[in-house]
Amino acid sequence: MATERTTASGRDVPTALTRYRVMANVVGVLLIALIFVAVPLKHLGGIDGPVAVLGTAHGWLYGLFFLSAVDLALRARWTLKGTVLTLVAGTVPVLSFFAERTATRKTRAGVRV
Repeated sequence: MATERTTASGRDVPTALTRYRVMANVVGVLLIALIFVAVPLKHLGGIDGPVAVLGTAHGWLYGLFFLSAVDLALRARWTLKGTVLTLVAGTVPVLSFFAERTATRKTRAGVRV
């Protein structure tokens, strides 16, 4: 594996990036399952359980995603605009995957998001 560049005085940016990537993918998958599976089950089939479970899980895990993204943003010295856009991307189905790839590419290159 190639050595990842660190920014912001080398303060554990690769570790923070890994935490962020895991949480972005988990939150993205849960949001897709919630929107495209659980919500139709609730409205078309009258089944409330999946929305309650996936909605709660997504809410709590989004909190962890938020913290991991802010941690990475501070360590890698992201711009405020880049940080806010990345955080908002976690609330839009499929967009979180695009935002994660962009943030990963830029952070590894030492470019501010």
